Amino acid sequence: MWQIDIDTDKCTGDEECVNACPASVLAMEDGHAIAAEPDECLGCETCVEVCPEGAITVTEV
Repeated sequence: MWQIDIDTDKCTGDEECVNACPASVLAMEDGHAIAAEPDECLGCETCVEVCPEGAITVTEV
């Protein structure tokens, strides 16, 4: 199981992470990315890699 943390202070809402996630885990809400389906996370960290702000961390729990 994976935990996705998104720092909304850093997130600029460019949606790169939402579009890049192969499991459709992320969604946009109020101009920021959120982990809408965290149980579907594959732990691939694609979202971390594409986030230009460094606002996302993925950790195994």
